[in-house]
Amino acid sequence: MNFLIIYMKKSFLSYVFIGFFTFFCAFSAQASSYDNFFKAVKSDDVLSVHRLLSIGFDANTLDPQKRSALMLAVAEKSVKVASLLISSLNIDLEAMNSAGENALMLASLSGQENIVRQLIDRGADINKPGWTALHYAASGGHDAIVRLLLVHHAYVDAESPNGSTPLMLAARYGSTVSVKLLLQEGAQAGQKNQQGLNALDFAKLGERPDAIALLGAAFKPQTLAPSR
Repeated sequence: MNFLIIYMKKSFLSYVFIGFFTFFCAFSAQASSYDNFFKAVKSDDVLSVHRLLSIGFDANTLDPQKRSALMLAVAEKSVKVASLLISSLNIDLEAMNSAGENALMLASLSGQENIVRQLIDRGADINKPGWTALHYAASGGHDAIVRLLLVHHAYVDAESPNGSTPLMLAARYGSTVSVKLLLQEGAQAGQKNQQGLNALDFAKLGERPDAIALLGAAFKPQTLAPSR
């Protein structure tokens, strides 16, 4: 009887040890996969990312800074990995960081036109509320991306949380070409933000003579043709 009890105790302890060891190995493997995944994303190691995705690693896993892998790839300009993630079946294109930025916005700000195009083709939201990709492209002076977003129906007078528009940002921080593109698309030069500033005011703050000239002309009343 004592032998049976001792045997059962040993067997129980063995099962507990095996269970703990199995859990520990699984946890270690998962932690290793997590670290390897984000290391591969940052280094644009598309083969390693593809391998991990193929064995079931979730492409929407967040890194320690709460960024999605896609956002990290765009931020690091890991273009091969970004393209792979964009094409992934269940990828969340609208995942945002703590600042409310998504992958389309970051790609627009950093001038990654090809990534912007891929995101649009996959159905990324161009006109999310608040700050938009058009704001970011306009502030970065990325004319080709401004044009691309407008072609795909980006709202030209989109308002940020403080009421600023893409034209205002282009006037102060962007390029003269972007200012022209936005005006040609019908951007309202006289629109004001919550501080009471319009695009011309932004251009003056940025000491942008070309933008000042363009926006000053946009404010000039049209000369009426003489009556006959």
